[in-house]
Amino acid sequence: MSAVRAQADCVQLANGRPGGAADGHDHGDGASHHHAPGTTGLKAALGLTLAFFFAEVVGGWMANSLALLADAGHMLTDVGALGLSLFVAWFSRQPGTSSKTFGYLRWEILAAFLNGSVLLLVSVGIVWEAVGRLRHPEPLQSGLMLLVAAGGLVVNLIAARLLHAGASSSLNVRGAYLHVLGDLLGSVAAILAGLAVRYKGWVIADPIASIVMTLLIVRGAWSLVRESVDVLLEAVPPHISLEAVRAAIAAVPGVCSVHDLHVWTVTSGMVAMSVHVVAPEPARHQEALEQIHAAMARFGIGHVTVQVEGRELADCIPDR
Repeated sequence: MSAVRAQADCVQLANGRPGGAADGHDHGDGASHHHAPGTTGLKAALGLTLAFFFAEVVGGWMANSLALLADAGHMLTDVGALGLSLFVAWFSRQPGTSSKTFGYLRWEILAAFLNGSVLLLVSVGIVWEAVGRLRHPEPLQSGLMLLVAAGGLVVNLIAARLLHAGASSSLNVRGAYLHVLGDLLGSVAAILAGLAVRYKGWVIADPIASIVMTLLIVRGAWSLVRESVDVLLEAVPPHISLEAVRAAIAAVPGVCSVHDLHVWTVTSGMVAMSVHVVAPEPARHQEALEQIHAAMARFGIGHVTVQVEGRELADCIPDR
């Protein structure tokens, strides 16, 4: 019997999206219903951040505080990051086309990659300036520095609270959240530096605080860049074992071998899988497909493509 092509869209997908066309080739419909979380939080956080950015720039310049200016620099990237994330949250929900069958879902991952990369670049600039300040300390207006830093802390706490829920389910929102969290840490560092300058006269505390803050931010930014690159390279999601998936498929009655297995992330919360299985008994193909779909749902894999073969196609196709 010739190889039979079957698609998991014949049943409701685990994440609740409709399966699309019965022949399994219409992926655009499912992509158009993917919802990017955190839009309301992004809008509110963007408004707060933009308003306070101007206040922090003026305050940092008047106080001659590198920690405040560093925090303002991160806040400026926050404005761009939040704006980009908000645009992508809308754009990624646009329906797919015949040439973009998954729609624009990957824009979310691109936004996360850009946000993480910008954070790394800004961090390098801040550390460079801080080293110069360590060599040549400059006087500070600690009172103004403390006032602006305290205001920044309040704004960033509110923004972080607004984005926290969406950050766990979307790399796009997580990128924006990390920007805001970096600013929150920056405000804390600026407050500590301001107290050290005001009560101890430690002018050097300002650049030290900016370096410590930046190093904390770099850790999260690097993790974001690494995860987004893994998605773009279609790596196996870290929470899924490829061998466990292979074993689950091989254990389905009627399946005698598994090959060409691929598991990847399309976008946050949407994992896909494709596989070829050899099932010599045509009468058991439908049963095997249904059991494979059920097994993949237990792994959280919602978009499944299975090619069922009476015998492995490699045995039928001559070498090229």
